[in-house]
Amino acid sequence: MKIALIQINPLIGSFSTNCEKIILSATRARESGCELVVFPEMAVSGYPPQDLLERHSFIEEHQLALDRLIKKISGIGVIIGAFTVNKAATGKNLHNSCILFENGKILAVTHKQLLPSYDVFDEARYFEPGTPETSNVNYRGLKIILTICEDIWNDKDNTGRRIYATDPINDAMSLTDGEADLIVNLAASPFRLGKAELKNRIFSGISRKYRTPLLYANQVGGQDCLLFDGGCLAFNSHGELTSGAARFREEMLVVDTARLREPAEEALPLEKADELPDLFEALVMGTKDYVRKCGFKKCVIGLSGGVDSALVAAIACAALGRENVMGISMPSPYSSEESIADARELAANLDIEIKVIPITYIFQAQLKSLKPVMGELDHGITEQNLQARIRGSILMAISNEFGAMLFSTGNKSEMAVGYCTLYGDMSGGLAVIADVPKLMVYHLARHLNRDKIVIPTRSIEKPPSAELAPDQTDQDDLPPYEVLDPILSAWLEEDRSVAEIIKMGYDPETVKDVVRRIKSSEYKRKQAPQGLKVTSKAFGYGRRYPTAENYLEWA
Repeated sequence: MKIALIQINPLIGSFSTNCEKIILSATRARESGCELVVFPEMAVSGYPPQDLLERHSFIEEHQLALDRLIKKISGIGVIIGAFTVNKAATGKNLHNSCILFENGKILAVTHKQLLPSYDVFDEARYFEPGTPETSNVNYRGLKIILTICEDIWNDKDNTGRRIYATDPINDAMSLTDGEADLIVNLAASPFRLGKAELKNRIFSGISRKYRTPLLYANQVGGQDCLLFDGGCLAFNSHGELTSGAARFREEMLVVDTARLREPAEEALPLEKADELPDLFEALVMGTKDYVRKCGFKKCVIGLSGGVDSALVAAIACAALGRENVMGISMPSPYSSEESIADARELAANLDIEIKVIPITYIFQAQLKSLKPVMGELDHGITEQNLQARIRGSILMAISNEFGAMLFSTGNKSEMAVGYCTLYGDMSGGLAVIADVPKLMVYHLARHLNRDKIVIPTRSIEKPPSAELAPDQTDQDDLPPYEVLDPILSAWLEEDRSVAEIIKMGYDPETVKDVVRRIKSSEYKRKQAPQGLKVTSKAFGYGRRYPTAENYLEWA
């Protein structure tokens, strides 16, 4: 049987648009000779709808859209993710479900059994889990095990520590006496660095373990801070990756099940050599979708001449088109001529509009106004923050006037330790690289320059500086990024203790100082614009730490 796996980019709550995409894709699959088409998890509503699931009108409109969808598609079987109402007298009001229908008739409904409630997930808040009995369906003689995203991530032999008591794949296999023809997984699985390889290894191990082909259909597109990479996959019964869809865009992957029982003539690799292209594509996709789905078309960026704002500008041009990107250079008394020139060179390389608005006069006027209260300032943090907030005010004014979303240009390293200014450089509607550590910023910049110079060479090679005080560099106040970034990764993403990080060879006082900065900057990050998530632990609603707390593990 030929089966089409479809990765669509839904807009949450836009039921008519989402259903139109689904109908067009199903028609295309049927015309390609497919008998069955598979869509991602919660494809009708988009994922994750969060507390919209608590609104009765949202639930009712979703059901109407689903009913119309089932009636409109004919001539092909459809497996699709949607939420359904829990008809039992107890439990949560909804199920996260998978529906199999054909020619206006529902043939089977199964419900997600494992409801994640970690990191960015909060499904136990809304859904009642399903049971194994409904996972096995028969379609035109094909015995299929239907699973939804997390259901496939709890196999004891392939996922390490199990976080759920049950294993839906194993339970479903037991009910078929191991005679299933196909495992199908509908997903809305967010992107992060390293996850593609992990996913491939787990899926390969499951298909090989049960000697059963596995098909995976994943959502694509940006949704707030989450990035879904699509990448539909097909594994044969030998655990070989036989085909995969392109990532970061809508696409259809056609699979012939007759070929999934034989060894692959040429299996695809499970590992990737270089993640930088994927990271750049993910950031471009997330930027484009966030801006467009929020109703904007253009963006404005403060161009300092440094590598961070240069990278954000390059991502913005790839996402929105150079004609929709405006750069603003705002030199202060401490801005170097080289940085001003670098900002202009970047704008020329990207062919974007750049405006120069000096802030010296405004800065001096504010210092004069504050003098009766504060006296002479001495290039300290107050004077530095004044400059950042002047720039933030100018950029927000331009954003208001031209209806252009302001992009914050701070990286993860700065956000982590509070090397940023509230209502200044933290202003904006989207923090494009807020989950990209500084060293990775440099790697991306060099990646962009591999064929031609996009980001000025001097922006990459010069010592990083906010240029808010005479002869200032970041390392006047911070450890070198070669030291800072590994400490941040160990603490934030690996949950290592201070003692463990010190044992890795880092100076004890440096480690303690970095952790203090992370903790004391929590209030800042909770007022920051959303950032696109690309690592295993980003700042945002997937990281829940109290702002007022005093736990010092080394005390």
